[in-house]
Amino acid sequence: MLLIPCPWCGKRPENEFRYAGQAHIVRPSDPASVDDEAWAVYLFLRDNPKGQHAERWRHIHGCGRFFNAVRDTVTDRFAASYKPQELSPGQGAP
Repeated sequence: MLLIPCPWCGKRPENEFRYAGQAHIVRPSDPASVDDEAWAVYLFLRDNPKGQHAERWRHIHGCGRFFNAVRDTVTDRFAASYKPQELSPGQGAP
């Protein structure tokens, strides 16, 4: 079983969590002024790297909080987890 490190609760089994997409996606400050193409990019286009990837997760059967994690998409191993307002470990600003 995969253990996911929640920054508040520690390592817990994967069935307590839900994947919530790519981390550090910034919503446009004025959505009404964004054209359709830019809005579609914001809504639908995400990175899909092979290797380290910053993701957003929610601990639904625990503290209920969202957090970010760096996971290797090849090995499925978590390198780090951190609170949303924190910087990505070893990667500088989000």
